[in-house]
Amino acid sequence: MSTALETIVLGGGCFWCTEAVYVKVRGVTDVESGYSNGTVERPSYEQVCTGTTGHNEVVKLTYDPAQISVRQILEVFFVIHDPTTLNRQGADTGTQYRSGIYYTTEEQQRVAQEMIRQMGEDKLFGRPIVTEVLPLANYWPAEEYHQDFFEKNPHQGYCMAVAAPKVAKFRKTFVDLVKA
Repeated sequence: MSTALETIVLGGGCFWCTEAVYVKVRGVTDVESGYSNGTVERPSYEQVCTGTTGHNEVVKLTYDPAQISVRQILEVFFVIHDPTTLNRQGADTGTQYRSGIYYTTEEQQRVAQEMIRQMGEDKLFGRPIVTEVLPLANYWPAEEYHQDFFEKNPHQGYCMAVAAPKVAKFRKTFVDLVKA
């Protein structure tokens, strides 16, 4: 009996970096960069960059829950970005870079909220976690040139400075989750 695939959408700063990690995660069958939880239908990258659409730069993950749990996906998420900075990841600032978990199932919502509560109680990050946990709304895929950006442009400056270290951190921290 095959397991039904599930989808979760994550905003952890620039989608190039987040996508570069999750394409390497065992059990994740597809990663698509896009925009979610804003007010404009079918937004463009240029519109999202203005910060006026309410959209977040996100990655839509399709995964096999028989191979990877929501908790494992979110453990990776909380290691590869800073969930304590409001509307910012490193030098990237604006609401489109906010930390967000956009769920498609009640289990995803429950696990995300429980993890955030526990990490907050444990003072894991030394500052309050500002990650929003909301139902997925108004998702739109990013333009084709954003898809697989790190893979296609590994020597581009931003990729070398920001994405490559995130991929390396993932590989070092989650050895058991790296695709063969």
